[in-house]
Amino acid sequence: MGERHPAEQRRHRAAVLGPRPGQHPVTRWAPLTHLTAALVLGAGVLVAGALAGRPDVAALGVAPLLTAVWGWARRPRGALEVEVRAPRQLTASTELHAPALLHVPEGAVAARLRASSPGTEPEERLVRLLPGQVREVTLATTSVRTGENQLFRLDAVGLGSGHLTTGDVRTVAPATVLVLPGQRPLGELPLPPRLQGLVGPHAARRIGDGEELHDVNLFTPGDRLRRIDWRTSARRGVEGGRLQDLYVRRTQSTAEATVVLVIDSRDDVGPDVSTWAGGREVLTSDVTSLDIAREAAASLARAYLGQGDRVGLEDLGLRRRPVRPGGGRRHLERVVRRLALAAPEGTPRPRVRAPQVPSGALVVVLSTFLDDEAATMALTWRHAGHRVVAVDVLPPVRGADMSVRTLMAYRMVAIQREDRLTTLRRGGVDVVRWAEDGPPPAGGRAELATLARRRHRVPR
Repeated sequence: MGERHPAEQRRHRAAVLGPRPGQHPVTRWAPLTHLTAALVLGAGVLVAGALAGRPDVAALGVAPLLTAVWGWARRPRGALEVEVRAPRQLTASTELHAPALLHVPEGAVAARLRASSPGTEPEERLVRLLPGQVREVTLATTSVRTGENQLFRLDAVGLGSGHLTTGDVRTVAPATVLVLPGQRPLGELPLPPRLQGLVGPHAARRIGDGEELHDVNLFTPGDRLRRIDWRTSARRGVEGGRLQDLYVRRTQSTAEATVVLVIDSRDDVGPDVSTWAGGREVLTSDVTSLDIAREAAASLARAYLGQGDRVGLEDLGLRRRPVRPGGGRRHLERVVRRLALAAPEGTPRPRVRAPQVPSGALVVVLSTFLDDEAATMALTWRHAGHRVVAVDVLPPVRGADMSVRTLMAYRMVAIQREDRLTTLRRGGVDVVRWAEDGPPPAGGRAELATLARRRHRVPR
């Protein structure tokens, strides 16, 4: 491969590195079709009239010729500079917004913008400009994917007076934006077999200060006087016209639940089975299993933390330090951000033992269960005495475009996966499915409410 000419090398360096600091980019303003047509038409009519000796015909070509010359003489003298200030992180919603600044050169009256993001249709619009000023526009896009995404690519071109001239296209590369998972409202939620703490939103089995009645019993040393039930004492504690015994109303103490969310970031599969082996990339317009798992975990974390429980986070795909159980709004933000950053990192080694979770915690495992590791961890926690809920986050599979070989392979994988889920059910693990969308009670919320009514308790 031969060496480039020095001038070609300078042009290549400018194209790759862009203008040097303090140096304005060079912009070439070119005529548009109607300016060129007016110039050619005016010159042609003027020449034809002169050759034919017809001054009246030649006069007809003066107007379009002067219009073309006027438009070319008033073309902008500078470059249209574009700056997109994309935020570092956004929350998944219907639309994601980012401001863009257009630095308008003298003579530019409008700009044509083309905003796009992977997996979405480009949006084109015409924006009016005031020469010498800065115009701010808002870019809007949608994203069905969570985690780190490349969003807000912008192509802009300036237009001169009368829209007769156009400048070079200015392209702003898409920015890396961390899209946080959205959160769905949930109703009743399952609780662990044992509650912890001295205060909390739930009624515990032990006796203490609470609102739920436990029983009415004889007064013993240590009982508070305000707990005396005078009506029961007058009915059952009077003998011979004298009060012999006092009775107190004992209530169940309140406590909090400890919930550990276990996300399986080893798999990030979409609805297209042909992409599961890694030979093809998942379309950016498809919701993957990890997107569903992030949304489900964020929704569960918000619901449990909102009612005063403690929530922790584990990741089967990473060996990083887990998020310890905690409470509060700041802790919710920490959990949601860790969920958004969860992504497959190579091929992790199989775990020798299950991660440690607090005693008596509710363990929620969110996985596709395409292999044995997540199911083995769930059964290990269940045999240790924890209540375990397995949430199936595999997206609905598209089978219309499968080849015969792919269809047979998928059926074998589906049979093995169903066997794992059956083994989990027989082992005492509650299995629910979380769909990617749908109004209540779709997406596993009805199943979670059913599990909430089957409150597992250990005997006193």
